[in-house]
Amino acid sequence: MTRLHVAIPLRWSDLDAYAHVNNARMFTLLEEARIAAFWGGGTNGAPTAVLSTGPGADSITLIAGQQIEYRAQIPFHREPLDVELWIGKLGGASLQVCYEVYSPAGHDPRTLYVRAATTIVLADRESGAPRRISDEERAVWLPFIDEPLEFRQQ
Repeated sequence: MTRLHVAIPLRWSDLDAYAHVNNARMFTLLEEARIAAFWGGGTNGAPTAVLSTGPGADSITLIAGQQIEYRAQIPFHREPLDVELWIGKLGGASLQVCYEVYSPAGHDPRTLYVRAATTIVLADRESGAPRRISDEERAVWLPFIDEPLEFRQQ
């Protein structure tokens, strides 16, 4: 199994009154990592970036569900957080992106801050109906499939 690593910088606006990353902003940071890892036009040139959902694209991606588990408060870091991503499930028209968010690379000790999963449905732009994952997309993503996250029970 290969995990993708995406460096996501923090902004002052990501912090709340308690001087740690706000829980709602965490979803935005996960979105930025997901787009950098899997969508075309990303700045990191990821080999997994086979989706193009910008203007003129035939497909759109819809969020079907998200789950997040906070393990530690995230203080402000000047260096980017290390977000590990992989695919926990690859279905007919959907995929589950799993994340683990760690302290910046090189920090000792390495701290796990967040574990999360997002279920994404691929859909046809015109009809809005789910569309099958193509053979090309599936072939590119297969090396990044690993066990889905299991979350602690509340």
